[in-house]
Amino acid sequence: MTNIHDEKLALIYNKVIAGVPVSTDDAYTMLTTNDIMGLGFIANTVKKEMHGNIIYYGVNMNLNYTNICLLRCPLCAFSRDKDDHDAYCLSHDEIVNKIKNAADIDEVHIVGGIHPDLPFSYYEEMIALIKATRPDIHIVAFTAVEYDHIAKKFNIPLDELFQRLKKAGIDSIPGGGAEILANHIRTTIAPKKISGQRWLDVMATAHRNGMKSNATMLFNHIEDTADIVDHMCKIRDLQNTTGGFKTFVPLVFHEENTGVRAKRKEPTGYDLIRIYATARIFLYNIPHIKALWMYAGEKMAQVLMECGVDDIGATYYDEKVVHSAGAKTPAWGSEPFLQHLIYDAGFKPVRVNASYEEIKK
Repeated sequence: MTNIHDEKLALIYNKVIAGVPVSTDDAYTMLTTNDIMGLGFIANTVKKEMHGNIIYYGVNMNLNYTNICLLRCPLCAFSRDKDDHDAYCLSHDEIVNKIKNAADIDEVHIVGGIHPDLPFSYYEEMIALIKATRPDIHIVAFTAVEYDHIAKKFNIPLDELFQRLKKAGIDSIPGGGAEILANHIRTTIAPKKISGQRWLDVMATAHRNGMKSNATMLFNHIEDTADIVDHMCKIRDLQNTTGGFKTFVPLVFHEENTGVRAKRKEPTGYDLIRIYATARIFLYNIPHIKALWMYAGEKMAQVLMECGVDDIGATYYDEKVVHSAGAKTPAWGSEPFLQHLIYDAGFKPVRVNASYEEIKK
């Protein structure tokens, strides 16, 4: 308790030790406290109880199959109109070649734009071809926004859609598209995207069909503390119902080349610690908290390992979305690079796929 100087944080620590879920008022306290050392101590206590001295990482590639998108969200620097000079859509042959040339990966992370013209067979056959080419790799594919689009365009009930694509080879689902779930924020940063409630409904359906997923939160744009608390509450409530979220992933907004001007150019170190530590403490029912090193930066990722984070992401070879928005980190990292980050921070690196199954090489 000597590590905690904020009296309200001390009461939160007592709840955590007693196994009592913290409240929304507690979330406000954690997201605004200046006792960063105390907050980090509590989050690290929770993390150590769940994962000991382990930090997880992955060896994967990103597959952004198209940047053509009907939505053209102001927050996105990646999307293009069909007639833009740099618009693209990968053919199945190009996708298979990327998978063949990906060398030693355990996982492929597939997301793309909401393309107006692709047939349903494009999606189903893409997954089947990847699985046939590399049966050993874990396929994490399509956001809730993409599933919603496919279901509506082709008049396929979501339950059936998840079953068909699961049969084709999808193993789990990324958490993208959540942004901030509050609709008064979404109408500015992503006005054509599905509502926050629809995102939750799609994820609930996925979980009901045996598909585990991540949940994300995009922060440091126009949201305020109340919106962040609301977002985490909705994620926690759905998890209490379905148990289908395996990881919560806060993502720092990068404004370069987007149509959204953030309140501040970039978050401070205190801001980042507050977000990730609060997530670890508040989301007691989600097993993992992930800090993508390419969003947070390598140095900050090491700090966050001491503040509740147990997963720093993966190699992400060929990542395009966040780098389109001006991220200054490398577009991919090697396995030794990630291992060094973890070892140097005093933790044990464990290589896993998106289901947190250990990969031993």
